[in-house]
Amino acid sequence: MKAAGLHRRQLLKTALLASGVLTVFPIRQPQAQALRDTKVVVVGAGISGLAAARTLADQGASVVVLEAKAHVGGRLRTDWSLGVPFEVGAGWIHGPSRDNPIKRLADAVGAKTFVTDDDSLTIFDAAGDALPDDRVKKIDTDWERLILRIDEALESDDRRSLRDAIATLAPQALNDPGVLWALSAYTEFSRGGPIEDLSATLHDDDEAFPGADAIVVSGYDKILAPLAAGLDIRLFSPVSAITLAGDGVVVRTCTGEMAADYVICGVPLGVLKAGQIAFKPALPAAYRRNIADLGFGSVTKIAFEFAAPFWDLKTQYFGTMTAPKGRWNYWLNYRTFSDSNVLLGLSVGAYAPIADRMSDAEMAADALAVLRGVWGTDVGTPLRTLATHWSSDPFTLGAYSYPRPGNRAAQFDDLGESVGDRLFFCGEHTIFDHAGTTHGAYLSGLRAAAQVLEEVR
Repeated sequence: MKAAGLHRRQLLKTALLASGVLTVFPIRQPQAQALRDTKVVVVGAGISGLAAARTLADQGASVVVLEAKAHVGGRLRTDWSLGVPFEVGAGWIHGPSRDNPIKRLADAVGAKTFVTDDDSLTIFDAAGDALPDDRVKKIDTDWERLILRIDEALESDDRRSLRDAIATLAPQALNDPGVLWALSAYTEFSRGGPIEDLSATLHDDDEAFPGADAIVVSGYDKILAPLAAGLDIRLFSPVSAITLAGDGVVVRTCTGEMAADYVICGVPLGVLKAGQIAFKPALPAAYRRNIADLGFGSVTKIAFEFAAPFWDLKTQYFGTMTAPKGRWNYWLNYRTFSDSNVLLGLSVGAYAPIADRMSDAEMAADALAVLRGVWGTDVGTPLRTLATHWSSDPFTLGAYSYPRPGNRAAQFDDLGESVGDRLFFCGEHTIFDHAGTTHGAYLSGLRAAAQVLEEVR
């Protein structure tokens, strides 16, 4: 299974190199004419759709991008209402090495980044007491050893959830509040799903670029500008149907129908699961099974701006052992990279959709209760609050994809295959090695563009 996956990845890389699109396109390139007289509709102006649209437009195609929301970027959007960047969706460049295309896009627009220090961490127990450094180190070590033990013990086709595998192989770990916290704050946060619904074998079988994660302190969504520049992007244009008709496609929106030679669908997996787009003819059975089978979870954020800090200004992250698992258990300290008194809290795993369904006031009360469990009455009333609700956003319905028990890695990659040589898919859910990441979404857009180029040629 591992060898087959490597073979598929090599084929993908070879195809991209052959088509000449395995590049970052940080600025407008001289327009080629390989796709002159070719019309393409791209559904979704997230980073995968923009990557595909930019590539095809620069090859001479006539491209229209249809976006249901009021803005480009999809799950990549920066809110500046606190005076500092609140990343509504993607918040980190994961593995900001020179090989990471998102880091290269950020460099191209002169973005200012801050490399976070995962070791700068204070964890508070359920009573609100800070754990000594040696206990924090032991939690990290025990969590790492547990994950390694699961990896070594299970065959690749094991269909258990991560929690079920732990319950069988190391049940004592589920009674250790420190390890349980790490399984949530680290594993559930990274994968976007609860350990009860994460594949025991696939949850950590993806690929990563090297380097510590970085925050874009000048605003993550600045990287979108070169991709979107000059494109025909139509906002407030949700697509309700995609029809393959003869030697072309017809895309239906709320304002009418649009014919094209090809269509690239870059909507989130949650939208596909909800059946918001009718495909005619229906997608092949294997596509429908993959869409239904793969996981799509949420991560909920809340940011509080306070008049004065009550926390240690030099500590990067604060961990809080909360119940239920995943409830506001990880906090980012903005004072490590700005002068603003902002704490950003995260809910993950099974608790994230619970938080998403709360009103902003209910969510704030819930998260403030966690902070007051640590800092007591020092936690005053926030000056301003921002919150996310990804799983209840009708045009997203979640944050990012994850492998469920019984899934196969190929189910992600197979969603990136063409349908009828006219319909193509992109998005972080179509590329297993980098699922759930901004760079994965971007690379999938390049792949979709390469597929169109191959069809035309």
